[in-house]
Amino acid sequence: MLLALDTATSTASLAIYNLEHNQILAEETWLARRRQTQDLLPAVQDMMNRVSVSPTQLSALAVTTGPGSFTGVRIAISVVKGMALGQETPPRLLGLPTLSVTAAPWLAAAAACPSLPAVVAFIQAGRGRYNWARFAPEDPLYLPGPADHRAGKLEDFIAYLRTTPGPVWLVGENTRELNQAAPALPDVTLIDDARALRRAGHLAHLAALHLAMGHEQTLDHLQPLYLRQP
Repeated sequence: MLLALDTATSTASLAIYNLEHNQILAEETWLARRRQTQDLLPAVQDMMNRVSVSPTQLSALAVTTGPGSFTGVRIAISVVKGMALGQETPPRLLGLPTLSVTAAPWLAAAAACPSLPAVVAFIQAGRGRYNWARFAPEDPLYLPGPADHRAGKLEDFIAYLRTTPGPVWLVGENTRELNQAAPALPDVTLIDDARALRRAGHLAHLAALHLAMGHEQTLDHLQPLYLRQP
């Protein structure tokens, strides 16, 4: 069994995934705002009870590493590290960039589209700023490093999109300002509905693919991905 945790932004999410059958057993996503610390562990315990999964059955743990809020990113990583240290048999660990999880469900659809659109995933970074990264549909396991992420105000984001060869599918945490600006970008399609919500089920599935390829991390190497100093 794999437990996936994501508290990188104000949206919190967790999922339990059966690695043997490639099946999500349970998933929950909610607007946690600043309550990730209070809400996360009770939610994990409740979900594990509901699907009759014990901590000893967890053979793998996956978590989003950022970008995101300074505190939010560290909450889920700290929980994953604590759970791993508490197991007699250490589970496999994997941290994935937040924007890889945002992009993941769209890459297969983009690969099947004749125009092969790029996927630009983004999150709100506070104070009118955004973080974003570009993903190619032919590389579904791509994990961008710090240098592959971009950050800036709305005007910086729009300027980037204007110079990015299209077509582009834009997915992530939308804002009113971005929604108003998107129609002026003819080669950009903004996915502005519930399908763009980042979910731990997508994190779990992507982590399962990476684990099957032998990709995993140690406790020491599982670290937050920050794009600026807190």
